[in-house]
Amino acid sequence: MCIKKILKIFMINAVLFSLLFTISFMAACGGPVTTEEVIEEEAETVEQDEEEAAEEEEGEAEAEEEEGVVAEEEEAAVENMKIESTAFGNDEMIPINYTCDGEDINPPLTISGVPADAQSLVLIVDDPDAPTGTWLHWAVWNIGPATTEIPENSVPAGAVEGETDFGTPGYRGPCPPSGIHHYFFKLYVLDTTLELGVSATVQDIKEAMDDHILESAELVGLCER
Repeated sequence: MCIKKILKIFMINAVLFSLLFTISFMAACGGPVTTEEVIEEEAETVEQDEEEAAEEEEGEAEAEEEEGVVAEEEEAAVENMKIESTAFGNDEMIPINYTCDGEDINPPLTISGVPADAQSLVLIVDDPDAPTGTWLHWAVWNIGPATTEIPENSVPAGAVEGETDFGTPGYRGPCPPSGIHHYFFKLYVLDTTLELGVSATVQDIKEAMDDHILESAELVGLCER
């Protein structure tokens, strides 16, 4: 802003110098010095320069405002939906209490950043390291979109639990035969609810979710035996 003011003063001084030079030149050449006309012409030049400077400042102000809006949108975009646990962090070991060697109950989960237009949530927990292929440990759908917490050993009110690869509905904890396995807690946001029975397979769930997923997030826990 200081630079702009300096440039503006410089332009005004240049116009005044041009005015004085024009008057002096015409007087020296013996021509008629119409001071009023010269002053009027130079005044119009000054006014035009000021209008251009004002338009430039307005344009820069609008550009700065647009940049601010973009920055806010980018910041909001960074704050995506998350699924976390107070029992373990991402890529950390799942406490034994939530495995087949403990109480075999679901760990506490927290959910944040769910889009405002969500109609329901779906939670799928599986183990892609299982010897026979990805093994389903928990499937829950029609979770209320306002849900922010799933306490340990609980199911959100109104939600439906499907049958797991253990042959029974409900949570079954990590129970790897050997080595370290990765357990994916996958959360999906849907623009609808699912009309599925408790006997629905994970494939049924995925097919029902097709074209209805607004956003997703995941938490990975580890278990070793």
